[in-house]
Amino acid sequence: MTPISGSEVTYYLDKVPKCDKIVPQKEHCDSERHGIRQLQSGWADGPAYITQCPIQTGQSYVYNYTIKGQRGTLFWHAHISWLRSTLYGPLIILPKKNVQYPFVKPHKEVPIIFGEWFNSDTEAIIAQALQTGGGPNVSEAYTINGLPGPLYNCSKKDTFKLKVKPGKTYLLRLINAALNDELFFGIANHTLKVVEADAVYVKPFETNTILIAPGQTTNVLLKTKSHYPNAAFFMTARPYATGLGTFDNTTVAGILEYEIPSNTHHSVASSKKLPLFKPTLPALNDTSFATKFANKLRSLDNVQFPANVPQKVDKHFFFTVSLGTNPCQQNQTCQGPNGTMFAASVNNVSFTMPTTALLQSHFIGQSNGVYAPYFPSRVWFMHCHLEVHTSWGLKMAWIVLDGKLPNQKLFPPPADLPKC
Repeated sequence: MTPISGSEVTYYLDKVPKCDKIVPQKEHCDSERHGIRQLQSGWADGPAYITQCPIQTGQSYVYNYTIKGQRGTLFWHAHISWLRSTLYGPLIILPKKNVQYPFVKPHKEVPIIFGEWFNSDTEAIIAQALQTGGGPNVSEAYTINGLPGPLYNCSKKDTFKLKVKPGKTYLLRLINAALNDELFFGIANHTLKVVEADAVYVKPFETNTILIAPGQTTNVLLKTKSHYPNAAFFMTARPYATGLGTFDNTTVAGILEYEIPSNTHHSVASSKKLPLFKPTLPALNDTSFATKFANKLRSLDNVQFPANVPQKVDKHFFFTVSLGTNPCQQNQTCQGPNGTMFAASVNNVSFTMPTTALLQSHFIGQSNGVYAPYFPSRVWFMHCHLEVHTSWGLKMAWIVLDGKLPNQKLFPPPADLPKC
C-alpha cells in the first residue's frame, strides 16, 4: 500500500498480489478496506459478488481509492466466504502533517490484532456447518499478533511480548480479526484509556477491560508504571457470549514486560523469574459489563473534531434482524437446535449471494439501456460481522443512486476489474 499525502486528501493504490500467492490455488480472493468511506470509488470496496467479482486464481487487482476526512485504526481483510480467518492486516491512517492527536502524544504506537488459529481448513468448516445446519467447529486457539501464547499446550515459545519503558504512554491500536467472537481484553494491574473506536475519536474514559467485536477497532492509551515494577503482566483476551451456537471458550495471552533499567543490578536471568500477574476479565456472559462499556462510547465532539451528523431525516427504515432456525429437509438429519438448521435474516429474508457482482450487473444493465439514468452510485453490503451469521443469511445490499452533482456520481469501473 503506497500512500501519497496531499493537503486535503490521501490517495491510495492498494494492490492485491496474485491470488494463488496468498490463498490455496483452488480458491478465489478479494480484499476489503474495512471502514474506509469509498466516496465515488465503490469499485474498491471489496465484498465479493457485491461490488466486484472475486479475483481469480493467478490474477491481481489494484484498488484505487481516496481517503478523505478520516484518520485512525481500521483494517483490511478478505471478503469472500471465511478466507478472512487468515487474510487480514492493519490499516492505519495517520493524522495530516502538523495535525496533533486530541490526546497526549504517545511514546510508541503498537498494533495488536486478535485472530484465531485453525488446524482445519475454514472453508471446509463452514461448508460442513451449512450442510448439517449446526454450529461450525471452532478454532483451536485465539492469537495476539499471530501468536497463541502460553495458556495453550505447547505454545509457550509462541507468545507476543510487548516491551515497555517505565513512565511512558503507549498507543495500542486494537483490532478484532476473529471470525465470530466478541472479546474481553485487559492487562493485569494496568488501566487503559479509550480514545478512539472504529477510526472516530471518542470522549476519553478509563477502564480495566475493553470489549471489542469482530471487525471493530479500538485505540487505547496505556500509561506504564513510573518505576520498574519487578514483575511482568499478562495481557489476556477471551470471548463474551450469550446465545446459542458454538464458540471458542479459551483464553489467549501475551505478556507486558518492562525493560530492565540500565542503572540497576537486575539481570536477564533474574527477569525470567519475575512474578507474572494475570488480569481479571468479566464473566463469559457479563451482559451488564458489555452494556455499560458500550454506553461510554461517545463522540469526542469538540471544535476540531465535531460530530457532524445529519439533523434532518429524509426517510425512515425499519429493520428486523433475526437469528433462528429452519426445518430440516426431508430425509436429512440436522444438527441445529432440536434437529433444525440455524438460519438468519434481515426483514425475514435470508440473502443468497449472486453469481455476478451487483454493482457490475447494474452498470452493465444501465449501459445497455435496461436501467434508468439514475445509475447506482454505490452498492453497500450491510451484514453482521460475526461471519457465521453472514453465512446463515444475515446480510443485505443497499442501492444508492447517482446524484445530480459531479461529486455524487460513480466513476466507470477500472480496466482490471475482476470478471466472474
